[in-house]
Amino acid sequence: MKNKQIIGLVVAGAVFIVTGVTSVLTNTLSANTMAEDVTTMLTGELEFDPPADDYIGVVNVVGTIQEQTQSSVLDTSSGYQHNTTMDYIDNLMDDSDNKGILLYVDSPGGAVYESEELHDKLIEYKETTGRPIWTYMAHYAASGGYMTSVTGDKIYANKNTVTGSIGVIMSGYDMSGLYEKLGIRYVSITSGVNKDSSKLTDEQVAIYQSQVDECYQEFINIVADGRDMSADQVKALADGRTYTAKQAKANGLIDEIATYQDVMNQMASELEVDEFYTPSSEESILAAIFSKAEKLVPKSEAQILKETAEEKESGVLMYYAEQLQ
Repeated sequence: MKNKQIIGLVVAGAVFIVTGVTSVLTNTLSANTMAEDVTTMLTGELEFDPPADDYIGVVNVVGTIQEQTQSSVLDTSSGYQHNTTMDYIDNLMDDSDNKGILLYVDSPGGAVYESEELHDKLIEYKETTGRPIWTYMAHYAASGGYMTSVTGDKIYANKNTVTGSIGVIMSGYDMSGLYEKLGIRYVSITSGVNKDSSKLTDEQVAIYQSQVDECYQEFINIVADGRDMSADQVKALADGRTYTAKQAKANGLIDEIATYQDVMNQMASELEVDEFYTPSSEESILAAIFSKAEKLVPKSEAQILKETAEEKESGVLMYYAEQLQ
């Protein structure tokens, strides 16, 4: 075999090997990128891509404040996303171009854990950065929504806002009467007299009442700190009722009544920052299709009963937000 042929075969082999390795790397990177993109598209995560200049970050607390779940690719629930919001506030803290937060609250309340965790994260933002938070209340800022709102250095409400509902509720159903009528005998074997609370005794009611009272007192303290009021002043207002914007202002629960645009203009003027930044959702058309398709599938009786039972499960501690009809 001539030398030229040998050299040609060697070069061809080298090109083949390089091409193969490059193809494998490219396919691997593409697969990883596509997997990340699909995950982002289906979970509706927020992309943090702030302006290059000074800006005010808008933090939206819209909907029930509760645990963020992503149990399946079909889970495309909208509304408040707890983990995403917490991460967003962390990003704002780390960005020196951010000059403050405009907190937009449109929430009837939510779970104790997430409501207080969000409150604490916003307080951490102020203490770490020294930057201000202004709160604007839309339709609702009640219960856990009000707890979040009091982190604001200034609190504004729309003239039609419903706020307040400072209080805690633990609720459930005693189904023993229904079981008896249906001929169902409930049996439980427990390690202690208070392990089973399906039939509440006076002692168990007292136990749960003490837990509600503890959470209630913490709520009182948070409002007192946020509004520069005494605990007694807050307690006089905190019997669970809601307030109109005018009532809330008269009682010191908010500072002013204004429109959202007015609040933006005032904040921009005071901080001398013109730009407001709201992260964009990465939810895709594919996610929307999945969501619509899921709603078209009829639910079985078992699914309906399971969902109803989960919603009404006793022992779930929630901040109460009264809905006005």
